[in-house]
Amino acid sequence: MTLSGKIALVSGASRGIGAATALELARRGAHVIITARTQGGLEETDDAIRTAGGTATLLPLDLKDGAALDAVGPSLLERFGRLDILVSSAGSLGMLTPVPHILPKDWDEVVAVNLSATWRLIRTCGPLLIVAEAGRAVFVSSGIVQQHVAYWGAYGATQAGLHHLVQTWADETRTFRLRVNLADPGAVATRLRRAAFPGEDQSKLPQPADVAPGIADLCEAGETRHGEMVRVGKK
Repeated sequence: MTLSGKIALVSGASRGIGAATALELARRGAHVIITARTQGGLEETDDAIRTAGGTATLLPLDLKDGAALDAVGPSLLERFGRLDILVSSAGSLGMLTPVPHILPKDWDEVVAVNLSATWRLIRTCGPLLIVAEAGRAVFVSSGIVQQHVAYWGAYGATQAGLHHLVQTWADETRTFRLRVNLADPGAVATRLRRAAFPGEDQSKLPQPADVAPGIADLCEAGETRHGEMVRVGKK
């Protein structure tokens, strides 16, 4: 129970890596605020957490709703008086299409979820994390930022923006106790990957539960890395 007494917020927690990470944090003793658009998915994650002996608070939230996101930090301060851990796990693939064919509505969706929501989470949760005894922020991302892949323009561009934004924030907080890192889980059997590779046999891929411990490790008080992209899946 290395995270006993900690308050953690996990976005994208209705399924996949977010849900698995929320469960892992709860197993380690943290009280987890789980957020996603889907109430039913959040309830399933909550059931798994309670079955494991943990506790959670459900916070249905659309990451495209800027005003609702801005209210998260003040709401957590009022309800819990603190925030120790932030895990940003939600993501949007958008449409895989040539750059000139990207539709404005698809572009706006991917930018809102992958990039703008990241900025708003930092903005609303950052003040609480900085004053925490051992604040930890982890942003689940993708190795696609290290290459350029045809038809992945919107997703790749927003992931690159996410990296730059997070690592800039890390540079700005080096004198604090806060530790900020990016987590690259590699290829994992998720709904997003299924949409990108519909013919792939996901039974041969690592599952979200396989990478969740590595993400949770980045949330531990003993974590010293800062501003790094950490591979948390299989090497």
